[in-house]
Amino acid sequence: MNRRDLLSLLGIGACSFANAALPSAAAGSAATSLSAAPRKGDSPFPVVPTPLPVPSDGLDADSQRRTYARIELEDRLVLPDGFRADVVAVWGDPVAEGRFGFNNDHLAFLALAADRALLTVNFEYISAKAWREGYAEAVGGTLPFDAVIEALAARGGRVDAASLAADDPLLETIRQLAAAGMADLGIGVIELERQPGGPWRRRPGRFDRRITGLSGWRDPAQRLRSSGPAAAVFRRRGRLGYDDGLGDAIIGSFANCAGGETPWGTVLSAEENMQSQVAEAVHADGSSVSPAARPFAYDGQRLDGLGNPFGLAGNKYGWMVEVDPRRPERAAVKHSWLGRFRHEAVAVKAVAGQPLIVYSGCDRHGGHLYRFVSDKPIRDPADPANSELFAAGRLEVARFDPPGAGGGEGRGRWLSLEPSTPVAPLGPGHFARHGVEQAVLLPHSDRRRPGAEAFASDAAVAAYRRRFATLADLYPGEGEERMGAILIDAHLAACAIGATPAARPEDTVIDPLNGDLLIAFTAGGGSDDGRADPAIFRGPKGQASWPFGWIMRLADDGPARAGSFRWRMVATGGAPWQGGMGFANPDNLAIDRQGAIWMVTDRSTKSADLDLFGNNSCWVLPSRGPHAGEAFCFAIGPMECELAGPCFDGGESTLFLAVQHPGEDNGTRPSAEAREAQAHRLVDRSGRPFEQLRWVPLGSNWPSGVPGRSPRPGVVAIRRLAGGPLLADQAVPASRDRSI
Repeated sequence: MNRRDLLSLLGIGACSFANAALPSAAAGSAATSLSAAPRKGDSPFPVVPTPLPVPSDGLDADSQRRTYARIELEDRLVLPDGFRADVVAVWGDPVAEGRFGFNNDHLAFLALAADRALLTVNFEYISAKAWREGYAEAVGGTLPFDAVIEALAARGGRVDAASLAADDPLLETIRQLAAAGMADLGIGVIELERQPGGPWRRRPGRFDRRITGLSGWRDPAQRLRSSGPAAAVFRRRGRLGYDDGLGDAIIGSFANCAGGETPWGTVLSAEENMQSQVAEAVHADGSSVSPAARPFAYDGQRLDGLGNPFGLAGNKYGWMVEVDPRRPERAAVKHSWLGRFRHEAVAVKAVAGQPLIVYSGCDRHGGHLYRFVSDKPIRDPADPANSELFAAGRLEVARFDPPGAGGGEGRGRWLSLEPSTPVAPLGPGHFARHGVEQAVLLPHSDRRRPGAEAFASDAAVAAYRRRFATLADLYPGEGEERMGAILIDAHLAACAIGATPAARPEDTVIDPLNGDLLIAFTAGGGSDDGRADPAIFRGPKGQASWPFGWIMRLADDGPARAGSFRWRMVATGGAPWQGGMGFANPDNLAIDRQGAIWMVTDRSTKSADLDLFGNNSCWVLPSRGPHAGEAFCFAIGPMECELAGPCFDGGESTLFLAVQHPGEDNGTRPSAEAREAQAHRLVDRSGRPFEQLRWVPLGSNWPSGVPGRSPRPGVVAIRRLAGGPLLADQAVPASRDRSI
């Protein structure tokens, strides 16, 4: 039964109730607020109630039916009893010479002393509606929103700035709007302090810093540096494509999603969806296509192509950026040996006497899992000189082999992205054998043309392989220039050598207890970009598409070239009656010293199929001890937001979380009456279906909570009111019994 039929069955229309007078929960709707008293049960903390029945709710089947029959979502950060959240910073707060940016994502905590620290923050992208509505309050002043929309209406909402005359007033107008957007992207560092027994708070100081999307555009001293072979491509004079005239210097950083930390105190910031702001496609020699391929676009709903008015070269974005929070005078560096793709996150393994190993995923349908291995070994993991190890090594990509007929553990191996590697892509027939149609994308067969070409038959792929035997046949040049071109086009090069197309690999973290790699795969399925391999990423009943995601544990067998690994899924998203654990779309991960996995979700708020799971949330998954294999909801975010960047302070008494894009779909919530009714069919723990009526606020006012006031992304610090560790030591014993 679809939602409209179910709403009709309940006697209400499938419509929005914005600005309509509706009864409140207390006045007769009998709706249960998700801030209701926590369920009883043997859980590691008072579990936050979820909008659907889950195994950890401690309710029998009849109680589930009563409790979940009618509920009401809330536009606030819901926490367990006994915990509180303090706002640390919000969009628009002054930071150094700039401001705290928009849509904060990855967070990295670095202690300076017992009660002083630095917090490094990523700022990913602009949610056009909420950004416009809140700009005057958050930043001050006005921007020419309406003027740009009106001027671009006759041009289809977009324009290539290079096509405008230098004295055309539209050029300055779009640059003003684009520059404001770029000022809200990038990376920030803020200082924190804590009073004894109190919360962490901002303490503006000399370490405060902002790297924006345009750092270095006006002042060359602020430009970023590049390391590794791609720098040779940037410096090359004769090229097939666009030359920004900057050599190996780079203007700014943007699309900064997740990231990671190094043992020597630097932060790695992952540039993910750069294709929204600059052109992604490159030529065979690694040079970028013209900025005209990604024109500036603004129609009130989308703000894209921000690099176009400034002539930014697309091949300089999509990298992993290293920042030293303790040295604000030091230029950030984009390390090209880590590859250029839609980086979501990064995990660093640094063991004395062994090479530096770095894992990262490409967050797209059919993206890959990568591993960098340095040429030289590490002497001291805490030595700042380890940053030099990023300058030489090899980049590899994962090829997963399916588990045996009985399921369980699978194996895999690492394929090197280097000129001598054979071209051996998966063909469309591989997907067809699993019941899905999917063309495969490969570097264009006409090497004078940039970007990808889609191949819809195995015969076409076989002909491609006859033309191009190795990556050297696809990427011209010699030495560093050829290697740089491969690294710049890492995604398509990985497709060409037969790397496994994965299920949107988002976060990668190292388990501190055994060195395993934990990977969050957000969703299985496909798009025009590609599709997850259905031989590897299958639902609980063998479904070739599973939109709810997984968490994988990967045990690497060592840093040797063409090395192997073992893997198994340890958590599956989805409703419990579907075979899942009650959450959807795992995104960022953090692991505490007891081995518990802290996971935040990133389910699309534009998908009716995912509305079942309510607002995005934060979960704790004990990996060892009596609760291993269970999932407990720790927090639920405000409306239309994503929780991101979980990290701890040194004593693990504070959890920092980024509240990203509250109100992204509907913007500012005008009043408490702005809400809609949803109806969902749920299943209790005995397997009986029942119907739920759910009230859902439209838009957000977080963090103020004041109706009519615009939402603002921000960072919070969560702690126990009574003090002490977030989880009691005895709650999740660090044993290997029942390990997942």
